[in-house]
Amino acid sequence: MIRNLLMLLVTVVVVTAVAELLGAINFGTALTFGQIGFAAVLVWILLRRP
Repeated sequence: MIRNLLMLLVTVVVVTAVAELLGAINFGTALTFGQIGFAAVLVWILLRRP
C-alpha cells in the first residue's frame, strides 16, 4: 500500500515538473497535467488488483 501511495505522489510531482519544463502557461496548468497523471496511475493500480 505504501508503494502505491508513493507511486501516486511521485507521478504528480514528475508530471507537474515535466509540464512546467515543457512550457505550461502557469503552475495551475502544470498541476492539471499532474492530476491527469495521478488519475491514470490510480486507474492502473485499481485495475491490477486481484
